[in-house]
Amino acid sequence: MDDLTEAGAATGRRLCTALLAKIDEQIERTQHLIELLPAGGEEWRPAETGNWPVGVLLGHLLESLAGFCAVLTAVEPERLAHLADLRRDPVNHFCLCREAADRIPAYQAGIADGFALLNDVRLGTPVPTIFVPDGEPVLTLLLGNLEHLINHKHQLFTYLKQMGVAVSTGDLYRLRGA
Repeated sequence: MDDLTEAGAATGRRLCTALLAKIDEQIERTQHLIELLPAGGEEWRPAETGNWPVGVLLGHLLESLAGFCAVLTAVEPERLAHLADLRRDPVNHFCLCREAADRIPAYQAGIADGFALLNDVRLGTPVPTIFVPDGEPVLTLLLGNLEHLINHKHQLFTYLKQMGVAVSTGDLYRLRGA
């Protein structure tokens, strides 16, 4: 067992530790894919009608990360008030690669700050949302945000393939034991 897993287990945070590690992995792979975009690639879009250009997808990826921060802030509004600073910058907008790459670490740090205040029991705490005013468990909301991030990460991967960038499974997933 590594130090992170031992620390998580010792404080009733085993699930939180595992979930944060998976979120960090997905963020790292997303950043990696962004780095593979060719210069000026933000303007590219698939030929099919209705698809976003890469720049809009990058802005939407930022929104995916902001979603994690929103959930965590709802759990600990006073202790995570500093995450409100992240709301000053736009999401869901046409975004250049450099902007996305520069902003992702701030969201990742905010997510880590939020997880530092969670334990496994609190993952079951209901948080009211626009869609479910009575609340949904924190874990459900975090998994929904993770699903959102993974789906759009895969969309970026597909865009890269269509652009002719040589990408493979190792660009999309962290291969374990390789």
